[in-house]
Amino acid sequence: MTTLVAPAEQPAAIKQQQLIQPPPAAQARPAWAYVVWILGGGILGFAISGFFAGVLQLPRAIFLLPYVAIAPGVFYAYVRWSGVNVRRAALHHWVWGLVGALAAGAFVVSNVLSQPASPAPVGLELVGALLWLGVVYGTVDALFLSILPMMATWQGCSTLGWTRHWPGRIVAGILALVASILVTAAYHLGYPEYRSGGLMGPVIGNSVMSLASLLTMSPIAAIFSHIAMHVTAVLHGVSTTVQLPPHYPL
Repeated sequence: MTTLVAPAEQPAAIKQQQLIQPPPAAQARPAWAYVVWILGGGILGFAISGFFAGVLQLPRAIFLLPYVAIAPGVFYAYVRWSGVNVRRAALHHWVWGLVGALAAGAFVVSNVLSQPASPAPVGLELVGALLWLGVVYGTVDALFLSILPMMATWQGCSTLGWTRHWPGRIVAGILALVASILVTAAYHLGYPEYRSGGLMGPVIGNSVMSLASLLTMSPIAAIFSHIAMHVTAVLHGVSTTVQLPPHYPL
């Protein structure tokens, strides 16, 4: 006799598997379609920074307007296309996500503080900078440079059945980190200030924050550590910290 198990009584391992696999509507999508999202994210990131910072040379606060308008829109389009349950993903392993955010945040914050300082905004200007350049800029960077490419890679590997077992999950995790690195490098190459050197800095920093999310399986780790890095950069000096591009020659 077959015993039916109610959803609330399903073993934790089954619930874990259901969470990390693409939802049924997305399982029919080919793995190469997820690769298109990753490559498209890298190309779009390069185009955004290359045009609005490299060509138009918009001031930092103004540059963020198109970036904040476009990048989250792409992330939202991917979520709708792939069927990701954002609320469940955000709450999954959230405690470990906070631990990962603290660890990765300590690394990137220490890097910011090791750079030369410059005067920070004061008064209401400081409040605005902390919200706009710190919280908003940091969140968008985390979603576009870390969460989107890693999520697409993981789901693409899931359609191939790789994430059902630990060896496949390790391979999927490595590929997810590589995808984040590629999108991060392409995005920063659009800024003129990184084309003559210094690209390894943002690549390493973002890789640490992406790895924190991979190890904890929580997007919170990358998002909160990105915000911590950007907030620290605002307080330490907007004009001298490389974590807040674009910078233009005086």
